[in-house]
Amino acid sequence: MITGIQHAAFLTSDLARSRAFYEGVLGLHVSPSRPQMSYDGVWYDIAPNQQIHLMLLPNPEAGLQRPAHGGRDRHVALGVQDFAQLKNRLDAAGITYTQSQSGRRALFCRDPDQNALEFNEVSA
Repeated sequence: MITGIQHAAFLTSDLARSRAFYEGVLGLHVSPSRPQMSYDGVWYDIAPNQQIHLMLLPNPEAGLQRPAHGGRDRHVALGVQDFAQLKNRLDAAGITYTQSQSGRRALFCRDPDQNALEFNEVSA
């Protein structure tokens, strides 16, 4: 039986650029648990037993046209406690985003490699 989602993995073509987004804009911290692998990358701890993995590997879908609204594309949904702070950080970094079309306090943006991310406000 499935008990949860342990990680979401994203391809990146420029690890330094992606780290600037995930660490600098989103405020994530690198997990020390990533073992040595045959390709470069980083892991971020999101919550107990939940991570985001960035993998510096060629993208087999390079050049594919992505929908303007990330909610109409493959994406991972992440909970945030301070929705206003997230919006301020995205605005300060010049990251474009769209609001959820359902009316929820949620927004969608893309990382530097066009991976779609959803952020939903959650209570503490």
